[in-house]
Amino acid sequence: MSDEKKLWGGRFTGRANARFAAYNRSFGFDRALFLPDVRASRVHAEGLRAAGALTDAEAEQIQEGLNTLQWRSETESDFFDDDAAEDVHSFIEARLVALIGDAGRKLHAGRSRNDQVATALRLWLRDQIDAMEGNVIRAQRALLDLADAHREAVLPGYTHLQRAQPVMWAHWCLAYFEMLARDRERLRDVRCRTNVLPLGSAALAGTSYPIDREAVAHALGFDAVSRNSLDAVSDRDFCVEFAAAASLIMVHLSRLAEDVIVYATTEFGFIELGDAISTGSSLMPQKKNPDALELVRGKSARVFGHTLSLLTMLKGLPLAYNKDMQEDKEAVFDTAHTVHTSLEVMATVLRNIRLREERAREAAARGYMNATELADYLARKGLPFREAHEAVGRIVLAAIGRGLELHELPLEEMREFSPLVEADVYAALSLEQTLATKSQAGGTSPARVAEALAAARASLDG
Repeated sequence: MSDEKKLWGGRFTGRANARFAAYNRSFGFDRALFLPDVRASRVHAEGLRAAGALTDAEAEQIQEGLNTLQWRSETESDFFDDDAAEDVHSFIEARLVALIGDAGRKLHAGRSRNDQVATALRLWLRDQIDAMEGNVIRAQRALLDLADAHREAVLPGYTHLQRAQPVMWAHWCLAYFEMLARDRERLRDVRCRTNVLPLGSAALAGTSYPIDREAVAHALGFDAVSRNSLDAVSDRDFCVEFAAAASLIMVHLSRLAEDVIVYATTEFGFIELGDAISTGSSLMPQKKNPDALELVRGKSARVFGHTLSLLTMLKGLPLAYNKDMQEDKEAVFDTAHTVHTSLEVMATVLRNIRLREERAREAAARGYMNATELADYLARKGLPFREAHEAVGRIVLAAIGRGLELHELPLEEMREFSPLVEADVYAALSLEQTLATKSQAGGTSPARVAEALAAARASLDG
C-alpha cells in the first residue's frame, strides 16, 4: 500500500521511512480484530444509511462487500498476507474499496480509527470474557468430579506448610472451586464495563453525523453508549481490569498447581500424576515430572507483567488518543490466550490425577493434628481455652518424647497434665470425630462438605 493510499496520506508529500513504517505497523497482531471490526462496520454502515449519509444502494454494496471479505478471510489461506497494510482497519478499507469501489470510501464517514479501534477491541474482549468464563466453569467441574471421585477421602491441612488439622479431600477441592467462582464474578463485572459503545465518539470530539448511537449499541449488543467522547477514545480501563481479573485467575491456578506439585512428590505421595500430563527426564529414567503444572505456575508471570505494562502505558498519557495505546493489543491478546490455555490445561490435569487415599489418610491421622481437638475437648469440660492450649502443649511435648501420637498416650499420663481428661478423650481424638466437630457453615465435616458439593453443582447447573 503506497503512502497516498494510507488513511492519512493526503497531508504528506514525502514517503515514510521504511524502518519507521515497520515500527508503526500493527497489522501483524491486530489482525485478530478483523471479525469484530467487520461486524462493527456492518452496523456503522446501517447507521450511516439511517442518517442519510449513504444511499440504500451504497449501504447494500458495503454489506455485500464486507460479507465477501469475511468469507474470504475464512476460506483463503493467504488472505492476510499483506506486507503493506498498516493495521487491520486500513486493511479492511483497502480491500473493501478494491472490491466495491467508491462506496467503500464512504464507510469511514462519521468515525475515526480512534473510536473504531476501541469498538473492535471491546467486541473482541467481550467474546473472550464469555469464552473465558466457560473455561473457568470447565475447571470448576473438573474439581467437583475429582471431589466426587474421593468423597470419603481425608488429607492433612497445612498452615506454613506444616501439618495443621485434617480436612476432607473434597473440602480442599472446594477451596479452589470458590476461588474460581470469585474469578467468574470478576469476569462478569469486567464485562459490564467493557460492554459500552465508543463508536460515535470519532477522533475525540464526537461525530457530526446524526447517527443513532443507541441503535448502533443495540445492534452490536452493547449495554450502553459512552457518555464522553474524550474518555471513550482514550479509555483502556477495561483492558487493565481484564488483565487484573486474569491475573487473579492465574494466581489461583498457580496456587493449585503448586499444591498438586507438592502433593505429587515422593516425600508427600498423596497424588499420582497420570502419564497424559507428565514428562520424563532425558537423563534420569525414573523421573515423572509435572511439567504441565510448572508451566501454569510459570505462565502466571506473563499475565502479571501484562497488567503492569498496561498500567505503565496509561499512567502519563494526556487526553485523548495517543499512539502509545497501540501497545494495549499484544498485552490483552496474550493475556487472553495464556489464561485460556492455562485453564484448559488445568482442567486436563485435574482429570488425570489420582489421590492415594490410604497415604493421605495415614498422614492426616498422625503428626499431632488432633491437638486442637484435645484443647477444645478440655475447653468443653470447662477449662479456659488458653489454659487448655497450654496443657495440650505439654501433653504434645510428652508424646513427642515417647514417640507416640496423642491418642496413643495412656489415659493416666494425659491426666497428669489435666484431671479433666477422661476415658471419652479417645473418641474425641479420633480422625472421624475431629472432622465431624467442624460442623458449622463452611467447615470440613463430612455433612457440611456434602452440602457444599451439592450447592456447588447447583451453582453451575442453575
